[in-house]
Amino acid sequence: MVIRSFEEIIAWQKAKDLSLLVYNQLRSCRDFSFRDQLQRAAISAMNNIAEGYERNGNKEFRNFLYIAKGSCAEVRSMLYIALELNYISSQEFKKTNEVTLDVSKLLSGLIKTLK
Repeated sequence: MVIRSFEEIIAWQKAKDLSLLVYNQLRSCRDFSFRDQLQRAAISAMNNIAEGYERNGNKEFRNFLYIAKGSCAEVRSMLYIALELNYISSQEFKKTNEVTLDVSKLLSGLIKTLK
């Protein structure tokens, strides 16, 4: 399969879903620095996939995918604090955590195909 744009990349689509989940779940959070950091990490995942794709080189694309994978881990890590501080419900945690794991797995698979 030939990918003609980053929007066709399933990992990017899922990372976009992750960003929307994070933004919607933290809409009423008054801890602005925490909320902003979590939102930036989620956006970073999808943006690094897009930016890496547009670089038009597999080696550089892989590097950006690793950064996106790291951003997913940052989101996942921060979700535990969000849950403990009652910024999100356990149901929201579970759903969002599953999406971060899905994105990470998709990124790992994509990285392997680019080697």
